[in-house]
This record gives sequence, C-alpha cells and structure tokens, in this order.
Amino acid sequence: MTRLFNDPADFADEMVEGFVAANQHWVRKVHGGVVRATVTPRGRVALVVGGGSGHYPAFAGLVGQGLASGAAMGNLFASPSAQQVIAVAKAAETGGGVLLSYGNYAGDVLNFDAAARALEESGIAVRTVRVTDDVASASPAERHKRRGIAGDLCVFKVAGAAADLGHGLDEVTEIASRANDRTRSFGVAFSGCSLPGADEPLFTVPEGRMAVGMGIHGERGIDEIDVPSAAGLAELLVTRLLDELPSGVTVEGAHVVPILNGLGSVKYEELFVVYGAVQRLLTEAGAVIVEPEVGELVTSFDMAGVSLTLFWPDAELEELWAAPADAPAYRKGSAAPAERLSPEALSADETVSVSPGSEESRALSPRVAEAIGAIREVIDTHVDELGRIDAVAGDGDHGIGMRRGSHAAEAAARDAAERGAGAGSVLAIAGYAWSDKAGGTSGAIWGAALGALGRVIGDESRPSAATVAEGVHAATEAVLAFGATVGDKTMVDALVPFDTVLTERVRAGDDLVTAWSAASAAAQAAADGTAALLPRMGRARTHAEHAVGTPDAGAVSFSLITAAVLRKLSVSA
Repeated sequence: MTRLFNDPADFADEMVEGFVAANQHWVRKVHGGVVRATVTPRGRVALVVGGGSGHYPAFAGLVGQGLASGAAMGNLFASPSAQQVIAVAKAAETGGGVLLSYGNYAGDVLNFDAAARALEESGIAVRTVRVTDDVASASPAERHKRRGIAGDLCVFKVAGAAADLGHGLDEVTEIASRANDRTRSFGVAFSGCSLPGADEPLFTVPEGRMAVGMGIHGERGIDEIDVPSAAGLAELLVTRLLDELPSGVTVEGAHVVPILNGLGSVKYEELFVVYGAVQRLLTEAGAVIVEPEVGELVTSFDMAGVSLTLFWPDAELEELWAAPADAPAYRKGSAAPAERLSPEALSADETVSVSPGSEESRALSPRVAEAIGAIREVIDTHVDELGRIDAVAGDGDHGIGMRRGSHAAEAAARDAAERGAGAGSVLAIAGYAWSDKAGGTSGAIWGAALGALGRVIGDESRPSAATVAEGVHAATEAVLAFGATVGDKTMVDALVPFDTVLTERVRAGDDLVTAWSAASAAAQAAADGTAALLPRMGRARTHAEHAVGTPDAGAVSFSLITAAVLRKLSVSA
C-alpha cells in the first residue's frame, strides 16, 4: 500500500520535481519530462523514451550518457500526452533526428504517433521502435501486439550507445529493432500494486498463490498457481522463455543477457537467490551468460513480483550492451566526463494565444466554460468508481486521468473565455489542456474530440442545434480515427449511439435540450450494455474474460459527462 503522498492528483508532478532536484548532475526538467543536463554534440541522434510514471527507474532514471537523451513522463500508469513527447523531443534533438522508443501500449502508441507526425511536420526526422518483449500478452503469431516490460532496458541501452557513438538515425533504429526482436520477458506477481490514495490494490492474489503473466500496470495475470520455491520459480521463468527463442538462435553456445527484474516490493536478497538458479539453468542448457542484471529496472509501483528477461545479442548488440553508460539509475563502465549545460528555463505553463471571437460567440464562451466545469464536477464525484471499474481488467488509472484532464480543461476554458476567446476556441483550448495534462488514451481521445467540436462550433456566431449536432459528429469521427469500433468495449460504444440519436432528433425538429436528453439516455443504456462485452482494444484485451459483467470505464465516464452537460443545458435553456 502506498503511504507517502500529499494530494494523489499531484503525486506524479511532485515526484518529477523531487527526482530532478536529486539528480541535477544528469537531468534537467522540461515540459513533459526530463532531458540530459549535459552537452550532446550537434548531429547526434536523440533517443527519446517514455511512458507512464510508476515504473522507476524507467523512464527518467535511464536518461544520461550512453542511454536516453530524454524521457517523456506521463501520469501514473498513463502515457505522456503528444504535447509532452513533442516538448521533450524538441529539447533533446540536436540535428540528428529523433528515435522514439516505448512499450507497446494503446495510449503510448496514440500519443507517440501523434507526436511523431507533428515533429515530422516541423522538419525533424523521426523513427519509432515499440518494445514488444512480454510473451504472456500475445501469441508468437501476433508479436506486434505484445506489451513492452523489462525488455525496454535492452532496447534503450543498445540504441543509446549506438546514438552516442555517432551512428545515423536509420542505423540506430535498425539496432533498436534488432534488439527488440531478440528479447523475451515473462513475469509473475504475489500481490498487486496500489496507486496513491487508493484503498485497494489493482488486483489481489490469494495467500500462497501467484499471478502468472501479469503486466506492469497492475493488469491481472493470465493464470494463477501456487507459489513455488525460489528454484521452482526460476525453472518456471527459464522454461517458458526457452520455449520461444528468437529466430536464428540456438541455445547451445548462444550468448544471453539474463535480467531478473524486481517489480517493486521483492527484496534484492530474494532476487539473488532466484538468480542463482536462473544462471544455473541457462548454463546447463548450453547458453553463455553475458553481463547479467539483477535488481529493480522496470517496476510496477509497489507490486510484489519479478520478471525474467532473456536478451540474445549478436556480436554488435553485445558490444553496445557492454558500452559505458551514466544515468541516475543505471551506470556501466567508465563514461567520459561530459560538459554540463548552463540551466535553461523551459516553461511548462506557456499561455495559449487566442483569437478574439465575435461578440455573439464571446457571450457564449462563459457558458461553455461552465459546461466544462460541470464535466469536472461529475468526474470528481465518480473518480474512485471509475478507477475501480477500470481496474477489473485494466490498470485502474481511468478516474485519475479523467480527473487530471477535466481539471486542466476547466482552468484553460475559463482562462480563454476571460481573455475574449470565442466558444469554439474555448472548446479547442480546453481539449488541448485535457490532452496535455491527462495523457493516456483518454487524454488523447478527449483532446481530439473537444478540438473537433470546437472547430465546427467556431468563433463567429451562436451555434444552432444543427451546428452542435454536426460538431458532435465531427468529434465522433475524430475518436473513431483512433481505431476502435462499436463492440470493442470502449468509449465508442456509448459515443456512437449518442451521436446517432442526437443527429436524428435534431433533424426531426427537436430543440437541443430535448435532443441531447434522448441522446444522453441512449449513451447511458449503451454504457450499461458494455458489461456483456469482451474488450478487443487496449490493455484489457489481454484479460478479456475478467471484464465480462463490468461496464467499460470510458463508456461510463462518457455517459456521465453527457448527463452533466444536459443538466447545464437545461438550466441555461
């Protein structure tokens, strides 16, 4: 159970502040994360890694010479926003292009891909390598769907070493991809992790039992068995990973880097006992051990568990793995002293400029801001329940992310309205703030939805019911562009019926309040109906059977929001 925190909503921000204060020799804070505090020669490739907080030393602890150039840091277990990734990449980039590398999770893919597009549009060359080492999360035939867990370290280490040696962007990318192809991981947990302020862990395991194949965000395991001895656990992990070797690898005589990773609460002494058996089993199988690692390398907050990674390097990868590195949480060899940068203050609170709207549109802006405030209020009321629903088969961060996003959106909306923005700009600015502060899948989705709605509403006139319906449809299309469809057990299952009914009722001649009321009822019914569905998208996909009987958190929060906005519309009508 997490004991030391102030306001749980501020935990990630306060953690970053403290981390930077303690590690100023290596890193400096920028909007969205951290970058190296030392000089990088012009023209070097910038390796930018990242993901949700709660996995230290990944990701910020791996920023330094011979490793990452910067780390984008999201909220606890939530991906960084596209804006955060862009800011970190631009701060780290020195003319050689950017390699983005991160674990293969839906929210990270959405936000890093959006950042990559924006960076390329600004003239920066970008490549991406997603880490897919977790053998429990998908079959070998669907390796591209696998999660990234402790194998992140293997990919980041060799890519960072190659970048610091002066290799070009395409070459560094190929090296990172090859390392990912030659890395496999598998983990177990004896108890789940607890987020700050939560009363219960994200999942529980009966006494004397352990979850097998769980994820690093509190995702449940794919199986549950009795806790074995240390030697028995080593045999389980090694056997599972030797059952699936990378293409072209034969165990006899092959060099292997074993990484026994503690997930947060397992003591180093216990890890060493297990590792002794791991090395013996690998040696008996004919493998040659190369520079192993034992310790906390990619954690899951306070989870009691361990994972084993086997990295099978070729000669070049082995040399890069052994190259010097100097980062706050990972040091190897003797890295040459690097010149320290003079401090650069990069504001995390840049004011978004606004274009004045028409008098008619400006008059509506405070009401739009009040509607965003109503969204914030309903999320605050249901934040714990949304987290509980999300934890059934996911990572339990939906309530926290929605709260962070809605609070940021309300503040940005009220500020924009006070500065004379039209209604459409207030919505777009609120969406930008939501995405930036919340991160994760929900942050990206709500940012895109509010932005699309704002573009249709515009700043020129008071929107009609038909214009609002058109804007909602544009928001729906923006969300659907992320890939989910009706039946996947996502927010889309409530959004599409809402959009359909709203459009139909407005076209039939209903006023906005009447049409919105019918659409909100349809969203509520659809959200309730998701309880019977199997998830086909995101982290919950791996543990689909656990989700049956529980509605989707994204669909539930959407239905709550439509009802909150309806109450505001009814009062204003």
